[in-house]
Amino acid sequence: MKKRLMVVDDSRIVEFQICKLLEGTDYEVAAYCQNGEEAIARYDEVRPDVVTMDIIMPGIDGLEAAQVLMYEHDEARVIMISSLGDEDMLQELYGIGAQGVLFKPLTREALLSALKKALG
Repeated sequence: MKKRLMVVDDSRIVEFQICKLLEGTDYEVAAYCQNGEEAIARYDEVRPDVVTMDIIMPGIDGLEAAQVLMYEHDEARVIMISSLGDEDMLQELYGIGAQGVLFKPLTREALLSALKKALG
């Protein structure tokens, strides 16, 4: 049975990119959410194995949405995705309990490695 991902990103292009990178793997995109509010609202319905969460989004940003998901759901595993990567931000991401951080543009190798680590 494939592991289910919830992709949270305000760009639909990222969802398509992740779907393409996951072709032929043991992972599938089970849901796509355009913002943090939608991810929080749909988590119980989707019950993903892993959430990929963009950081910069309108409304509730990825940091806040990830914190809410991990607070409300002990089993939530969140991998943060960003185009920015300074040291302070990395410390904050790991400080909230993120299981991994990926930087755009995504590569298949980095994505699969982060997913395996998050689920391991």
